[in-house]
Amino acid sequence: MRQYHTTVKETKEIDKIICNRCGRSIPVIQGVPREDVLEVSKRWGYFSEKDNRLDEFDLCEQCYDEIISEFKIKI
Repeated sequence: MRQYHTTVKETKEIDKIICNRCGRSIPVIQGVPREDVLEVSKRWGYFSEKDNRLDEFDLCEQCYDEIISEFKIKI
């Protein structure tokens, strides 16, 4: 015999993404962004001034292009 129990699971869905650099809102429909974004998640290591800190941010494509255009060594 099998006995079951009922559970309710909470899920999170993205409503919108906001570019951390320019503040522009990227619309999301049914959990899917209507534009591509760069999602960054960095856990800083032991030999940094930010030991074990987690930094996360999103950049729209235009801000990404502007930032990488300033690189001394191109991608």
